[in-house]
Amino acid sequence: MDDLAIIELYFARNEKAIEETDKKYGKLCFSVANNILFNDEDSEECVNDTYLSVWNKISPTRPNSFMAFICQIARFVSMKKLDFNRALKRSQNITVSYSDLEDVLPSNHFSTDWEYADVGKAISEFLREEKEVSRNVFIRKYYFFDSISDIAQRYSFTESKVKNMLYHSRIKLRAFLRKEGVEV
Repeated sequence: MDDLAIIELYFARNEKAIEETDKKYGKLCFSVANNILFNDEDSEECVNDTYLSVWNKISPTRPNSFMAFICQIARFVSMKKLDFNRALKRSQNITVSYSDLEDVLPSNHFSTDWEYADVGKAISEFLREEKEVSRNVFIRKYYFFDSISDIAQRYSFTESKVKNMLYHSRIKLRAFLRKEGVEV
């Protein structure tokens, strides 16, 4: 079933919408959640919470890209679950992914005119200007939290090439953000 038909099922409040969403995007949602949580049970719970959230949020909005809409929700739900789990233990992979960007993103210790949403828009603008493969590698690492080896395998690169691409993207992002007036 195509995305428009699934969205119409949500607007009709037909429970088949969740079933069709699961058929089409269940594995993707699970992958997003599991790349963040590294726990099958928690990931499955987040997938179910994602469907509930889509059910509740889709009515006032009609997303242009249903896949992006559901991935964003799955990522948000998973990050909330990770925050909850962090009270008990730390997730090394997520911490490492974000620590790569510490020198690039603005510090929250300094007050700045930039809001997080503005920084997000600037990063999106930067990524639109990047070559497609560089953009995809960056997104796989810092949005989907794929490992270096998974990214290398996906694009038939060596791990060294992926690390090099990410390094150069971070340098270019830092320069871009400075040019845009973001204090890094």
